[in-house]
Amino acid sequence: MAKLTKNQKESQAKVDKSTTYTVADASKLVKEITTTKFDASVDLAVRLNVDPRKANQMVRGVVTLPHGTGKDVKVLALVTPDKEEEAKNAGADYVGLDEYLDKIKGGWTDVDVIITMPSVMGKLGPLGRVLGPRGLMPNPKTGTVTMDVAKAVTEVKAGKIDFKVDKTGIIHAAVGKASFEADKIAGNARELINTLVKLKPTTSKGIYIKSIFMSSTMSPSIEIDAKRFAED
Repeated sequence: MAKLTKNQKESQAKVDKSTTYTVADASKLVKEITTTKFDASVDLAVRLNVDPRKANQMVRGVVTLPHGTGKDVKVLALVTPDKEEEAKNAGADYVGLDEYLDKIKGGWTDVDVIITMPSVMGKLGPLGRVLGPRGLMPNPKTGTVTMDVAKAVTEVKAGKIDFKVDKTGIIHAAVGKASFEADKIAGNARELINTLVKLKPTTSKGIYIKSIFMSSTMSPSIEIDAKRFAED
């Protein structure tokens, strides 16, 4: 097992593993225990009482973080010529169609989000093996397959993210950067958690949110009180 550095030991000492924190306190603490030289991502891991193998317990959706992600999201708009200007004006980093489909076939995936139109989805089908594993396949449920391309691009650039429960029942999502003010990290975290609460499947019985942990890149995790996440 790798030895802990002095900074890592100090960070771990600041986290009381015998207690749970409010979102506000966890957001302050995660800033204190982040020691990376780069601007670390702050992430939430929310364990839900669902069985993702059952279609009626699959939890997935989108949320617009009120304070953004802190990340410069690269957006590719795969659109027909009549929509190109609209996508460019909305801030898409790459706009086009066939030339980018060819680049993707060649293995190019240097983007964070792909937005397209319903009429183009047929051309994307054969690229599922490339885009699927990278989480880049557009989906109507996440708003990335739409005729309102400008709105979709604007929302993604402003902090809209999509999430999906993994096979172990956990939602992983970034809610900001360590450089954010603590109240902005907390605001983003609450927005995500409240969105998950609204998406509770009717077939999920008992306690829905089993645990919530916040951490930054390479930091210890901080357990948030799943019953008090709405508190300041």
